[in-house]
Amino acid sequence: MKKAVVLLSGGLDSATCLALALKAGYQVHTLAFDYGQRHRAELLAAERVAQEQGVASHRIIRLDLGAIGGSALTDSSLAVPEEEGEGIPITYVPARNTVFLSLALGLAEVLDAAAIYIGINAVDYSGYPDCRPAFIDAFREMAALATRAGVEGHGPMIETPLLTLSKADIIATGAKLGVDYSLTVSCYQADDEGRACGRCDSCRLRRAGFDDAGLTDPTRYAP
Repeated sequence: MKKAVVLLSGGLDSATCLALALKAGYQVHTLAFDYGQRHRAELLAAERVAQEQGVASHRIIRLDLGAIGGSALTDSSLAVPEEEGEGIPITYVPARNTVFLSLALGLAEVLDAAAIYIGINAVDYSGYPDCRPAFIDAFREMAALATRAGVEGHGPMIETPLLTLSKADIIATGAKLGVDYSLTVSCYQADDEGRACGRCDSCRLRRAGFDDAGLTDPTRYAP
């Protein structure tokens, strides 16, 4: 069976991406990152989703992007914004997707995987520069040059099935595939029990997505 590496954050986008990879017939190996984020709720959510969807393996790689700083998701001295802003938000983590995809590329080469799935989205992307099609195109070109598998002509495809979907379309797609969104955590500042704040940008996009899809939002919110 052909293999795929799926980046699994524990949020609804990556959970949907995982379901799509499984539907495509891949033996899936999920990869999560303990990168110094504000809370561990999303890591626990990733484990739940991986187990519920029956992946072949689930790995957690530990990094310390907090040592770099520059993001409200890795630096507790920076407040997570609770109002819509303009430009690239303070919740952008410098080079995060570049680092994550590079490590996924290494794992894919070791596993001889045919594909890497990442649930980035250029519609409801909150202004992150590493969620744009141009970034993915550039990474595909780099991957073909930087690995033995790429040089030999059998490097993994970089799959972005959610790239042009709205949040509502993503949720509707996952619902048809049986994704249990109650297991996922999207909030930037969830509490220790995994309950969402309901105020951050990620919470707003998630709640609006369920409303637009005409589906009940299963998110647990903090009082």
